Amino acid sequence: MTVPSSWVGPLTPLPVLIPLLAAALTLILGRKPRAQRAVTIAALVGVVVVSVLLLFLADRDGTSALQIGGWEAPFGITLVVDRLSAIMLVVSAVVLLAVIVYAVGQGIRDGDAEQPVSIFLPTYLALTAGVCNAFLAGDLFNLFVGFEVLLVASFVLLTLGASAERVRAGVSYVMVSAVSSMVFLIGVAVVYAATGTLNFAQLALRLPDVPQGTKMALFAILLVAFGIKAAVFPLSAWLPDSYPTAPAPVTAVFAGLLTKVGVYAIIRTHTLLFTDGSMDNVLMIAGLLTMVIGILGAIAQSEIKRLLSFTLVSHIGYMIFGVALSSTAGLAGAVYYVAHHILVQTTLFLVVGLIDRQAGSSSLRRLGGLAAASPLLAIIFLIPALNLGGIPPFSGFVGKVALLEAGVDKASALAWILVAGSVVTSLLTLYVVARVWTKAFWRARADAPEGGLSDNSPTALLDNATDVEFESRDDPGRMPAGMLAPTIALVAVGLSLTVFAGPFIGISNRAADELRAPSVYVTAVLGGTDDPVTYATGEEPR
Repeated sequence: MTVPSSWVGPLTPLPVLIPLLAAALTLILGRKPRAQRAVTIAALVGVVVVSVLLLFLADRDGTSALQIGGWEAPFGITLVVDRLSAIMLVVSAVVLLAVIVYAVGQGIRDGDAEQPVSIFLPTYLALTAGVCNAFLAGDLFNLFVGFEVLLVASFVLLTLGASAERVRAGVSYVMVSAVSSMVFLIGVAVVYAATGTLNFAQLALRLPDVPQGTKMALFAILLVAFGIKAAVFPLSAWLPDSYPTAPAPVTAVFAGLLTKVGVYAIIRTHTLLFTDGSMDNVLMIAGLLTMVIGILGAIAQSEIKRLLSFTLVSHIGYMIFGVALSSTAGLAGAVYYVAHHILVQTTLFLVVGLIDRQAGSSSLRRLGGLAAASPLLAIIFLIPALNLGGIPPFSGFVGKVALLEAGVDKASALAWILVAGSVVTSLLTLYVVARVWTKAFWRARADAPEGGLSDNSPTALLDNATDVEFESRDDPGRMPAGMLAPTIALVAVGLSLTVFAGPFIGISNRAADELRAPSVYVTAVLGGTDDPVTYATGEEPR
């Protein structure tokens, strides 16, 4: 089947419109939970299909832009689909669909029967719309709107149930996010004051004429805003305290996806707007500190959710490393690693939810004997754990090798330090996941310091595999098939990055080539012209 190029225009707004319309419909269906779930899953399946089509078209035909309402850029809202945004859409849509199926299988909530679960699905769909809008945004203000939709929806999801622990974590999260949004808004204002536009394509033409000091200040402000959202050190302290308190599906989607929206924003602005490399050394140092301090924090944890939250912070450093190299190879490695990490980190947090259901805890002080109690659970933990640790031939190894090769090609002293830091971080990550394996899965439950606090029946998984919904967690041994299936599916999708590493690396390389040629983006948005002065200044040339 040949997909016409003319499809890209009508398809472009659908990743935002479908979840928004579905969110409105699920609100109306608040008293009909089955219908709510059906609408939500159907909407997210639709987003996956549309995103795959957009990636196919973007890879085949290149960058395209849609001017909303017929208002020509830079005056209207522009949505842009290139290989990077399409890759992010596909991976995000797959993760969002898997997590919501997991949440439905779990019974949506993870705690008190009084929780207002009727708002969970509409809020989750609003979160989906915000994520997709951020990836498609063709101007700074629309990107800001996408971030704010994420903030509002994520605050509701994080505090669902209103337990004291969740509210404390939610207040911390929303305060940090509010500071980030304020800094971002200040950045939007000063960028407009300096250039007279917020459209990415027009900014790419006007920023070269801005004085160097002013341009560095603009980029620094935006980096602070995006660095908080991406959890780049030293702006990452909020994350390990915020994410682990939420229900398992919420923690999974936050950990796997939301920080990558910040990473995407850094990639987009670095490659399109601030291309002179003036902040590359700062980014390299931030990437190194993020890697090392994040993984050292993980080593000190005994609670698996917090441990994984620190590894999440640590591996953001790999992506920043790739961006800071300012090379095609570095960007290709970063794009591939972002896709890999979204899938693997989400999978691991879903597995932790299964561990909690199987053993009644996710603390290493209480766990043991899970490999004997549930061999399937052991396998679906081990595969993404080894992938995160970078064991060959998994995609984590492929992505890290690509980044290390790019660092070696850079051949600067700082790049070599980053290469060494990346290797050390990878080895420490392997140590961390091996520690989880030996304590939670390999040793006997009786050897755990607090191992007698919950039962661990070897038949708990099989006895309860068909129990799809539940009303309480009085029996923590249940692992519904509705939770297992999407987790196994994400493990398989993660493995596909290994099995089909060649094609995926090829797409990442083409995306990097496209990012390294800002004129492609500018031409797609503003149209081909022999008169760049008119677009850059808004005035006719003399």
